[in-house]
Amino acid sequence: MLHQYMAQIEASALWICLSILFFLIGMAIHDVLKKGEVPLFGRIFVWIVLFLGCAGFLAKGVIQFIYESKGLG
Repeated sequence: MLHQYMAQIEASALWICLSILFFLIGMAIHDVLKKGEVPLFGRIFVWIVLFLGCAGFLAKGVIQFIYESKGLG
């Protein structure tokens, strides 16, 4: 039975692990910004860049899903 759902389990585990990784990266950046006494403008800039990186990753996943569902990829 486990063999039937292996692809779904692998995909779910990948997304969960990547979500945890993004969370840990965010916590590490927060800690560095806090200990480094970075000014407000710098903190905002860093968080915008981090958010755009995550958004780009999610957009790539959505675009890939759309292409594969239409049979283009």
